[in-house]
Amino acid sequence: MKNVYAFLIVALICSAGVFAQDVTGKWKTIDDETGDAKSIVEIYKKDGKVYGKIVEILNKDRQDAKCVDCPGSDKGKPVNGLVIIKGLEKDGDEYADGKILDPQSGKLYKCLIELEGANKLKVRGYVGFSLLGRTQYWSRVN
Repeated sequence: MKNVYAFLIVALICSAGVFAQDVTGKWKTIDDETGDAKSIVEIYKKDGKVYGKIVEILNKDRQDAKCVDCPGSDKGKPVNGLVIIKGLEKDGDEYADGKILDPQSGKLYKCLIELEGANKLKVRGYVGFSLLGRTQYWSRVN
């Protein structure tokens, strides 16, 4: 019986570490078409909302790229340092009701993100309903 209790305590402690994980931190993005790593995005909280900023471009040929087709004040800004996730709010296990910018096309989409494990982040950009969009999976950078 002591072994059962010991096992349950250890299992509870280990699972608490998984549940304590948060979306904040640095994440590696992957190109949908090539499968190559594209950038590192740092996700952070500000005023109770979640934002994500490109902090490193991994493709050496694109490190000086500018956001030519971006809307508003982001137009012409360097992609490196650009805030691409804006204003997400916690809604249960996911963060939603914000926007994500695709700096390659300059298009702005509705966004939701959700942890799918300690080191895997589901990022969904969509138009209108969340069924009309695409999902990427980002990996946590340690």
